Amino acid sequence: MTLNKKQVNQVEKRLKIVFKDKGLLQLSLTHRSFLNESHFQEETESNERLEFLGDAILEFVISKILYQKFPQKEEGWLTNLRSNVVRTVALVKIAKILDFGEYILMSRGEREAKGDQNPSILADTTEAIIGALYLDQGLKETQNFIETNFAPIWEEWVERGELKDAKSLLQEKVQINNSPPPIYKILEEIGPDHKKVFTVGVYLKDKLLAKSKGKSKREAEASAAQKVLAKEV
Repeated sequence: MTLNKKQVNQVEKRLKIVFKDKGLLQLSLTHRSFLNESHFQEETESNERLEFLGDAILEFVISKILYQKFPQKEEGWLTNLRSNVVRTVALVKIAKILDFGEYILMSRGEREAKGDQNPSILADTTEAIIGALYLDQGLKETQNFIETNFAPIWEEWVERGELKDAKSLLQEKVQINNSPPPIYKILEEIGPDHKKVFTVGVYLKDKLLAKSKGKSKREAEASAAQKVLAKEV
């Protein structure tokens, strides 16, 4: 069982893009649980590799767009906005607007468990589709897709002042995986009281993820959280 021609056309209509390689589109919508279906054992690949590629392409394209769109903004502001844009909430919003959940190939058990509404699955699928778009259409068309669909989201957040700070974004990210919240510990304080420099470490399940310095505990914590956001948790 795969997507039929009518379903493929429906997805392409939502994307406003016609794929040259329909197999890439199918693959981008194939959740790993689908490979466990006994009647579909010949299928050997899920969308996870495309998700990996799409994640990198999305971050690169968003970085380029924000750099060009906000020439007066500092690096810290741009980094925070990018972290907001590529977070699960935004990816899920795109998936729901374009109705990806209806077309994701998954096991019967996963669908019965409402996997087509699972934020993690929807976010991963959005990234996989971006990866497939890049391979099939090239960078220019992929950037057009990303800008068309993501720009309204970040413009609304900026206008409403709804951008989350690094610590909030990190907590949101780890909670998606049902992990306990990150813990911040002061590792070092140096300098006189009026000019202290704090070194703070951020931990997840007793594992040090990153550490950073700041002129206040709050600044050091935010910087450490941002370092973690820049890599996989």
